[in-house]
Amino acid sequence: MVKILALLGMPGSGKSVAAKYLNDNFGFPVIRLGELTERTLKEQDLELNEQNERFVREELRREHGMGVFAKLNMPLIEKASKNSAVVVIDGLYSTEEYKYFISEFGDDLVTVAIYASPKIRYARLKKRKIRPLDEKEARVRDFAEIENSSKGGPIAIANHTIINTGIIDALKRELSDIVDEINENS
Repeated sequence: MVKILALLGMPGSGKSVAAKYLNDNFGFPVIRLGELTERTLKEQDLELNEQNERFVREELRREHGMGVFAKLNMPLIEKASKNSAVVVIDGLYSTEEYKYFISEFGDDLVTVAIYASPKIRYARLKKRKIRPLDEKEARVRDFAEIENSSKGGPIAIANHTIINTGIIDALKRELSDIVDEINENS
C-alpha cells in the first residue's frame, strides 16, 4: 500500500520547501492540492492574485464541500501512487480533507505539520517570487484559512510537527527522520 505524506501548515511555513526536498532527495512525487485553485483561475480566465485565489477556494468549497481539494486531486494521487511507495501532498487544508484522506488511506496517511511564527512566515511571503503577500495580505489570508477552511484541526492532530525557524538543514534532517520512520514501518 502507498504511504501518503501530507504536509500541513500556514502559508509561508515551509511546506513547498519540504515538498521539494522530499521530491529532490527521495524521488517522491508531489501533489500540491492548491493547484486546483490555479487551474480553476485559468479556466475562468481570472488573474492569479490573493483576492481571486481566496474567492475560488471558497467558491469551490461552497459548491462541492470542504473536502473538494482532496476529492478532486485523488486521480492525480492515484496516478502518482502507481510509481512510488510514497506520495507527498503539499497543503492539506481542511478537517474534511483530512477525514477524506483517512477514509481512503487509514494508517497509511502520515501528516506533518510545519510551523513557523507569523513574523517568520510573513517575511518569507513578502520575498516569495510567486504569489508574494505583504504582511496585511498574509494576516488576512491566515484568518481566512483558519476561519473558512477549518485548517487548524489537522495541524493540531498531525503525526509529526516540525518547527521551521529557517535553519534548512534542521528541516531536512527532521524530514529525513520521518522518511526513515515510514520506511521502517512499511
